[in-house]
Amino acid sequence: MAEQEARLVALASTVKTPGGAIPGTGAEPAATGAPRTREDALALTVALARPEWIARKRPGSSAYVLAGGVGALLPAGSALEGQEWLAVAGIDRASGDKQARILAAVPIGPDDALEAGAPLLATSTDAALESGRIRARRVRRLGAIELSSQPAGALPADEALAMVRASAQKNGLEAFGWGQRATALRARLAALRAAIGAPWPDVSDEGLLAASDTWLSPHAQRLASGAPLSGVDMAEALRALLPWPEASRLDELAPERITVPGGAQRAIDWSTGSPVLTLRVQQAFGWTDTPVLADGRLPLVLHLTSPAGRPVAVTSDLASFWAGPYAQVRAQMRGRYPKHPWPEDPLSARPTDRAKPRRR
Repeated sequence: MAEQEARLVALASTVKTPGGAIPGTGAEPAATGAPRTREDALALTVALARPEWIARKRPGSSAYVLAGGVGALLPAGSALEGQEWLAVAGIDRASGDKQARILAAVPIGPDDALEAGAPLLATSTDAALESGRIRARRVRRLGAIELSSQPAGALPADEALAMVRASAQKNGLEAFGWGQRATALRARLAALRAAIGAPWPDVSDEGLLAASDTWLSPHAQRLASGAPLSGVDMAEALRALLPWPEASRLDELAPERITVPGGAQRAIDWSTGSPVLTLRVQQAFGWTDTPVLADGRLPLVLHLTSPAGRPVAVTSDLASFWAGPYAQVRAQMRGRYPKHPWPEDPLSARPTDRAKPRRR
C-alpha cells in the first residue's frame, strides 16, 4: 500500500507546473453533487495517497494549514491562489523555515477532502481559561484543520479543577475573589502561622495550592459551568482551612480590632506580619501596658501620631515611651498643636479624641 501511495504521489508530482498547479485541473473543483470529472478524480487520488497533506486556507490569510499540522505557502503567482482546499502532492521545507513550500497541488472540493481524510476526522472538547472563566467548545477537525466549533456544556468537575490549579500554579491566585475581608484574614493567619506554626494553616500561594482540594473543590461544579474565578470567596476558602478546635480562638489570638483606653474600637493592621495600631498620642493617655497577642508572642506595635496624623513615635513598650521619649514629643508638639492636651503626666490623663474645650 505504501508503495502504491508513493507511485501516486510521484505521478502527480511529475505533472506540476512552475506555478505549483497540476495541469488540466481548471480553476475550481467540481461543485458538490456534480459528476466527478477527471480533475476531481485526480484530486481525490492525490488526497487519498497523502491525507495528512490535505490543506485548507487559513481565514484571512494566503497561508495554508495541512491536516498533518504543517503550515505552508504557495509559490508567488501560483494559479492556485485563493483556493480554499488543496490536495497537496509535494512540499518542501528548508531548515529554519517556519512555513513549508507547496511544490505541487490540485484544488479539491470539501466533500472529497473529508472523504479522503476520513481517518483523520475527530471531534473533541477544547477548554481554556479566558478572562477568568473556563470556556469550553466542541471542535470538529480534519487532523489539524478546524472544520467547525460551537460552545460546549460544562466540563467534568475534575477536569475543571485540574485546569484551574494549573493556571493558579502558573499565574498565582490573583484571579480569585480577594476582597478586603479575605486579604485581612489572610494576613492574620499568616502572622499566626509565623508566630505559632501548626496547626495554623500555611496561607502562602504555595500552601493554598497544596490545600486546594479542601477550599477549591466545593466550587468545582460552578467553575466547570463557566462561573468566574473571582466568584470564589477567598475569605470563605480560608475559613475552610482553619483547624478545630483552635479556630474558635482566632479572634482572641489575632483580633481584627482592639479596644483603646477611651473605649473605642480600633482596627489592627496585620499586613506587615506584625499587629500594628495607629493612634494619636492623646488617644493612648493612661495606657500603660502594651497588649501582646498570639498567646504572648506578638506585641502590638503602636504608631503614635500628632493631631494632624503625622507619625511621632513607634513603640511596643508604652511604659518606656511615657517615661522617656514622650517628654521630647511633648516639647515639640505642644507649640504646634496648642489646642490639644499635652499633659506632663500622660499616665493620669484621660484619653481623648478631642481638642481642649474652648474658654468662655
